[in-house]
Amino acid sequence: MRVLAYELRRLRGLRSTWLLLAAVLLCDAVVSAVLAGQAPAGPLAAPAGVRLLTAVVPLIPLPFSALGAGVLGALSYGHEVRHPGLAASQVTYSRRVRLLLAKLLVVGPVAALLALTTLALDVVAVHLALPGGATVAAWTDPGAVSDRVSEALGAIGLSGPADLPGVFAPLGLVAGHGVPAALLAFVLLTVVAAWTGVLTASLTRSAATGVLLLCALPPLLESGVALLLRHTGRPWPPRAAELLPFQSGIEWAHGWVYGGGAREAAAGSAALTDPALLAAVAAPAAALLLAALLAQARRRSL
Repeated sequence: MRVLAYELRRLRGLRSTWLLLAAVLLCDAVVSAVLAGQAPAGPLAAPAGVRLLTAVVPLIPLPFSALGAGVLGALSYGHEVRHPGLAASQVTYSRRVRLLLAKLLVVGPVAALLALTTLALDVVAVHLALPGGATVAAWTDPGAVSDRVSEALGAIGLSGPADLPGVFAPLGLVAGHGVPAALLAFVLLTVVAAWTGVLTASLTRSAATGVLLLCALPPLLESGVALLLRHTGRPWPPRAAELLPFQSGIEWAHGWVYGGGAREAAAGSAALTDPALLAAVAAPAAALLLAALLAQARRRSL
């Protein structure tokens, strides 16, 4: 508990933490508003709504909040290397590991809170920036509302979001089919990115190098998963391309691994909970954590 309190005080005491969080919130809201202003007229499909709410830009390997969380994790370890505050952390392996785990435990909830805050801001920004001809299907069509949202509305005697007061109109953006699950995956992605930033910085003892590795991992990981699924005879789940962050990378993987280049050629009946897919995604994360622990065993300092 003392290590957790120490890490929380260190994170709160750094000016870079607050500047980084403010920059992520501002950039995320601005990008979402700009993308929403370019939305075509007509109903807004659920995948397009997810990309607007998560501020996905094809030239950036991760959404802004996930990238910011990864940078925050890398800076937390890089600052510890430059300015060690615990003398005991340079003595025994067990204490260094506890400090590393404390960083993961502190940065994870901060990243989740950052993701939820950016989603709340993006919902408002997208609602205000959508052109007059663009509509949110979940707000006007009860059939476009996800099953769980429909059940929740039915429990309070409402048939759809349109029965709510107009001030709740932005909530229609998160009520469509598949949107809640995609946004949950986005929050988990942000937490994983923060943990990856800590671990890559711990391997290289450099925040800058850790951030570069964090940016390189998504395209490599998605292409590697595509190859592994190909060898096991399982295609990409139909919704995987909507949830994975590196959109141009996944398109390239479809064309190279499956030969057709069309997204429909890779669609199949596999689900996002397919054991092969989960194992392929979890294996690199486990390998990164194991490498970080082994690196600590070979060092005399953090």
